[in-house]
Amino acid sequence: MNYIILAFLFILFGFFMKYSDDLYDVNHEQRLSTILGIICAIASVAVSLYNTDAAYIFISILIGNLIVLKVDGIHHIVTLIVFAAILFIAGIPELSLVILLICILGIISDEIGHELIPNMTDNKFLNFFFEYRFVMKIVVLLLAVCGVFDIWIFVCFIMFELAYVGAGIVFERYN
Repeated sequence: MNYIILAFLFILFGFFMKYSDDLYDVNHEQRLSTILGIICAIASVAVSLYNTDAAYIFISILIGNLIVLKVDGIHHIVTLIVFAAILFIAGIPELSLVILLICILGIISDEIGHELIPNMTDNKFLNFFFEYRFVMKIVVLLLAVCGVFDIWIFVCFIMFELAYVGAGIVFERYN
């Protein structure tokens, strides 16, 4: 699998992850949000099985969101089950617990900051920083700069993030 396909799967995951969540949270649409969640699970498992760097990112997203109790709907539960089941059946990639923990802490920081910072300060920089969840972007960039991750995974992760934001814009515009 080349980086174009990886980028496509990262984009697919980011877009459908956000769109699924907005469908569930705003429209209370269980069926379509669950179907989109399953697409997310399949895309993220495909990437995770092919690329260990991506596995760190996607597994940390799953674990981090579980820890901060963001798995809050049937669409999340089904997505989690599909992701975990396929990953366990296919075989979890061998991961460094230290690197995985660093990524999990990045996700947790982003999620907590995203929820708390806007209520705690009017600082525009901090609000922007946590609105767009920059902690994990910095973590992935630093891991790439240090040679732990391939720099192209950082590029793919940025594309995931852009697709995630784009899905929110599309949802607001056409909903």
